[in-house]
Amino acid sequence: MPSGSVSISVRGARRVYPVKGGTDLIALDDVDLSVPAGSFVSVIGPSGCGKSTLLRLVAGLEEADRGDVRVCGVRPAEAAAAKMLGLVPQAPALLPWLTVLKNVTLPLRVNRAASRRRASAPGPSMEELLRKAGLQDAMHKLPSQLSGGMQQRTAIVRAFGLRPDVLLMDEPFSALDEFTRESLQEQLLDLWDELKATVLFVTHSVSEAVRLSDKIVVMAPRPGRITDIIDVRLPRPRRAELLKTPEFHHYEDLVRDRLRGAFQANAA
Repeated sequence: MPSGSVSISVRGARRVYPVKGGTDLIALDDVDLSVPAGSFVSVIGPSGCGKSTLLRLVAGLEEADRGDVRVCGVRPAEAAAAKMLGLVPQAPALLPWLTVLKNVTLPLRVNRAASRRRASAPGPSMEELLRKAGLQDAMHKLPSQLSGGMQQRTAIVRAFGLRPDVLLMDEPFSALDEFTRESLQEQLLDLWDELKATVLFVTHSVSEAVRLSDKIVVMAPRPGRITDIIDVRLPRPRRAELLKTPEFHHYEDLVRDRLRGAFQANAA
C-alpha cells in the first residue's frame, strides 16, 4: 500500500445491541477513525466503551448498523477474503495436537490464497520469524509444553506470517505478568518494524499503549465513542530504557488525564 494512504477508515459507525425487555445498548455511536498505512494505533478506554466492538467491525466479524467501514479501500469481508487481515485474539487459540511450527504454518497449508499471498511477499520464513520471536527452541514442542507468553508469541508469529496488510490485536497480553508482557511488547515491535503491517491494538494498559503506538485512540462508554486521539512523538526503537524517561511518563500522564476527562464528562 502506498505511503501516506489510509489502511482503515471508519465513518459514522454505529452499533446497537438489542436488550430484551430493556433499553438497547449503544456500543458505538458516530465513530470516525482513520488509520494510516504502516502505523501502530492503540485503542484504550474503560470496559464497555466499544473497543472490541470497533475491532470486530474492522475485522468483518460484525457489521455496523449505520456508517461505513473500509479496510485497504474495500469492505472488511472483502479484505478478510483476500487475506489482507490478520487477527490476534486474547487467547492464542493454538491446536493442541500440533507443534509450534505446524500451528504457525497451518493457515498456509489449508488456505491456497494465503499461501499464494505469502509467496508473493518477500520476507523471512516462518522458521526465521519464530527465531526472531525467541521460539527457536520451541518449534517442535506442543502448546501444552509452552508458557502463556510463548503461546501468545506463537499466535503473533502465525498472524504476521500471513503477511497481512492490517493486523488486529485484541488485548493479546492481558493475561500475562508484567515482565513477560514487556518482553513481548519489544518482540512485537521488532516484528512490526520488519514486516510493516498496519496494527490496530486494543488495550487497557496506559504504559503499553504509550510504548507501542504512533497514535492512541481514547474512548468513553454509554454510548461508545472516541473522545480523543493522541499523537505519541517518542523515538523508535522503543526499548525498555525508554519506560524510565520523563518523556515517556509525560505521555502516560497525558493519556490518564484524557481518560479521566472522558469518564468525568460521561458521568456528568
